[in-house]
Amino acid sequence: MMLNMNLIRVLPFFLLLILSACGQSDEFGEAQLTPEQVSLGFFEAIYVDRDVDKAKKFVSADIQEIMDHYHIASAVQRHVLGLSMKQVTMSIDEIDIDFFRKFTDDVTVVVKMQGLKGGRNWIDDRTIRLHKIGNTWVIVEILTEKGRIEG
Repeated sequence: MMLNMNLIRVLPFFLLLILSACGQSDEFGEAQLTPEQVSLGFFEAIYVDRDVDKAKKFVSADIQEIMDHYHIASAVQRHVLGLSMKQVTMSIDEIDIDFFRKFTDDVTVVVKMQGLKGGRNWIDDRTIRLHKIGNTWVIVEILTEKGRIEG
């Protein structure tokens, strides 16, 4: 009887401990974003929401300064990303990270975008490099375009 009573007292604490270890969060209790989520969040802010301020939370201070210079999403699309598009949908095309992402601090992500460029259907991609600072993934570089895919 005493063993059952101790088990009943310890079990809720043990379950709470297990559940709190399942999700990762930062010091403010917010869920940590994966490199994929950061990448898509940035491109969605620029191409879908057209909100430069929203996009700036995903990038390093250097890129934020450049984005501040251009002010509006269409200018960031044209001058920073080199690709003006409308009605854009996007997905992760490639990521150079694997199961051992906990031990990686640098990641390259290729984001595939489909939409309209000059009124015509267009498929293209952009490659970005992310760096893990503390527990947060941040875009630190937008790599130069190697080629394009026309749709």
